[in-house]
Amino acid sequence: MEQVDILSMDLAELKAWMKEMGEPAFRGEQIFDWLHAKHVKSFDEMTNLSKSLREKLERKAKITPISIVRCLVSQEDGTRKYLFALEGGSVIESVFMRYEYGNTVCISTQVGCRMGCKFCASTLDGVERNLTAGEMLSQIYEISRDVDCRVSSVVLMGSGEPLDNYDAVMRFLSLIHHEKGLNLSHRHITLSTCGLVDRMYDFMREKLQITLAVSLHAPNDEIRHQIMPISNAYSMERLLEACKAYTKETGRRITFEYALMAGVNDSDACANELADRLHGMLAHVNLIPVNDVKERDFNRSSNERIRRFAAILQKRSIETTIRRRLGSDIDAACGQLRRGYLKEGEV
Repeated sequence: MEQVDILSMDLAELKAWMKEMGEPAFRGEQIFDWLHAKHVKSFDEMTNLSKSLREKLERKAKITPISIVRCLVSQEDGTRKYLFALEGGSVIESVFMRYEYGNTVCISTQVGCRMGCKFCASTLDGVERNLTAGEMLSQIYEISRDVDCRVSSVVLMGSGEPLDNYDAVMRFLSLIHHEKGLNLSHRHITLSTCGLVDRMYDFMREKLQITLAVSLHAPNDEIRHQIMPISNAYSMERLLEACKAYTKETGRRITFEYALMAGVNDSDACANELADRLHGMLAHVNLIPVNDVKERDFNRSSNERIRRFAAILQKRSIETTIRRRLGSDIDAACGQLRRGYLKEGEV
């Protein structure tokens, strides 16, 4: 008999399930507290449940199994990159970053990715499967246990396209926000998408106060076609229309991620065209010095070119920052650690 994925169940489902098992509904609240407030990893730790109920849970349910395979710690800034093993042998990555304003975890939403962005290591082997809400939560809970501190912000920007795993991601967002769980404000969550426009409208209708980050990486369709296959399905005009609708509906500013690649999208002309595109929008541009991936042909723009690109945008009244390169000594970019681990297994 297939076991229930108990970590992905919401409170109402847990209470109803307890009643189906002949238990009082409040047992569901107790289990929810153990899972999402205390972050236990086994039913034996749920000491206010009877032994018979714990044995029943052991037979009928599972707490999403996830374990640390590797943890690399940056000697430069303390960033920690985790490689996690999942049930069935798949591996995923997460990153823990310390900032002045708190601790941030960047999680994966899929095993691999099928979006095919030409500069990203995550998509080299395609997508194996979607993660469950419980597997997304487990990344945060496991890291929180390992570093012994509270996570104050979460970014869905690791391996995978969050909107390509829509239902599980929405369940994750509900669970992590629950007042009886981690109780993380939606304002402290960022969701990154490469631009699945139809799903962006679905997400807009959820009316969540979450920061939406859009991986733009080009000022026009011609360049975007070269580096992001998703642009063949959704033009930049359609994408920016969806972004404007999102800001209007939610009042939330859009963050545009822009990875600078030498000789591809980093010219003065590109900067000025990007400023024209974003003029008048409630927007912020986050310039990313692209990480070198040996299986890819794109190179990082020079520091001088990055600064000039930013200066052009700022002069055109586009709010712009240059992302700090955290964990550069441990290959903290999406997909690099997992890719290396998988290649080791091929030897």
